[in-house]
Amino acid sequence: MNNSVSIGLWFVAGLALLPLIWSVFRILTLTVDEESAVILNRFGKTFRILREPGFTFLPERILPWVTTHTVSLKRDFRHYDEIHVNDCRGTTIVIDVWIEFRVVSPEKSLFHIENWEGSLQSLLTNSTTSILGTFEFQQILSNRSELGSMLKADIADETARWGLEINLVFISKLSLLADVSEQLFNTVAARLEKAKSDIEEVGRLEALTLEAETSAKVSALVAEAKGQHALGVSRVYKKLSQHPDVFKGYKQLYALSVLKPQRTVLFQGFGTEEFSAIEAAMTVPIGEVSAPVMQHKANGFESNMQ
Repeated sequence: MNNSVSIGLWFVAGLALLPLIWSVFRILTLTVDEESAVILNRFGKTFRILREPGFTFLPERILPWVTTHTVSLKRDFRHYDEIHVNDCRGTTIVIDVWIEFRVVSPEKSLFHIENWEGSLQSLLTNSTTSILGTFEFQQILSNRSELGSMLKADIADETARWGLEINLVFISKLSLLADVSEQLFNTVAARLEKAKSDIEEVGRLEALTLEAETSAKVSALVAEAKGQHALGVSRVYKKLSQHPDVFKGYKQLYALSVLKPQRTVLFQGFGTEEFSAIEAAMTVPIGEVSAPVMQHKANGFESNMQ
């Protein structure tokens, strides 16, 4: 019975001592979380930096001159809104910048700068103003990724002295002031109107040029046709001149048509003593027709004209 009571008392005492034991264990050890670093200082001077996650037995941390500082090594970001920048033409642009970074040197980020949060914002604002101020609005609008890389390169050396590594700088938003937007809209509208007028003028000039070229080509074709007509008439006259009787009859017909153009010449067929329809249809070389017959035909044709 006494043994059972003793065991029970020892068990109760052990349970009562557990919080104390745990407290002592916490005091003598140090816990390091994932993606974190613990800096140990002795009399204000760093003597050890713990980066491995887990428990580390460190009895000297109970000494009053030993201090600990925990620094996060996780990837972090900041978003800075409404940075006012004047481009190279003096247009005021409102820019939002998104920056991603991480701490690579816990000691530098803790002791080499008083407030790297405010310093980072000021540094990025100044860099944005100086770099983007050398570009036009359209260039900034169409090359945001390249300009972000330029901003990153510009602040990388300075932030490295603070123990920070810049991973990405990106222009997340770009806008104009209300009055600037209206001025820009009016400028674009004027340019479009001028471009429209220029296109219409070019089209009008091209149409006039095409019309002139077409008229020139038509005139040349008409002149050529008239020349061909004259040549054709000349060739016909030359052939008719080989047959005097026919040529004489043609000239008489032409003279009558000129003097009395209102009269109509009608061919009513051959007379009784002239060619029959069958003879006229026969293919007979003109040279083989006897002169009296040709004279008779010409006289008969002349009498019908009268």
